[in-house]
Amino acid sequence: MIEYEWILKKINIKIGGNTLYKRVLLKLSGEALAGEEKNGIDQKTISEICDAIVKVHELGVDVAIVVGGGNFWRGRYGHQMERTTSDYMGMLATTINGLALQDALEARGIYTRLQTAIEMREIAEPYIKRKAIKHLERGRVVIFSCGTGNPYFSTDTGAALRAAETDSEVILLAKTIDGVYSADPKMDARAIKYDNITYLDILSKNLKVMDSTAISLCRDNSIPLIVFAMSEPGNIEKAVKGEKIGTLVQGE
Repeated sequence: MIEYEWILKKINIKIGGNTLYKRVLLKLSGEALAGEEKNGIDQKTISEICDAIVKVHELGVDVAIVVGGGNFWRGRYGHQMERTTSDYMGMLATTINGLALQDALEARGIYTRLQTAIEMREIAEPYIKRKAIKHLERGRVVIFSCGTGNPYFSTDTGAALRAAETDSEVILLAKTIDGVYSADPKMDARAIKYDNITYLDILSKNLKVMDSTAISLCRDNSIPLIVFAMSEPGNIEKAVKGEKIGTLVQGE
């Protein structure tokens, strides 16, 4: 039944033409799920995020999500720990967040699949590219956790990799600030916001949007980024419809 309903939605969207992108990858930081608490999962915040995802899904857009784990663990916390151990702990944290997102989305009637880059068959599917694409085609939201499954790589790199593998048309990069700035606007009142910027400018100016590996992967595969504030209601829907929000990153 879900496949039939999804096909009808796709037909309606194609006729209406009211979305710019048909398949998107949403990158959520772990901190985004913590809300004002900064740690753990804030139920009010995750509810608001999932409500926004549902609205985009109802437009007939294929939605994939990569979630970080910084609300539970970050690699820098383990500075006295062996790096790979610390990174694997971070991957487990992303799975906790993925389960929370899956639960909240399914409570809203959205069919969801959680796929992990490290096998945890009792709680999630192992990541398989063909299976992930088939889920998206059938109207399911697919959540990717554990980043790339390898230490020394961030979930930003995981997002760029999964976007390339699933043929996502854009990465929606949800942040705590409303775009890319020349400096941290919370620390520097003179910071300038960019409406448009190239991958090369981000790398050459060392702007903290994504890590350099992730930016290079997006550049090599011509995957645009839209950097926007998650806190502003309706921003995900606006981005999918092609409305001007945040900062668009593309081009050489």
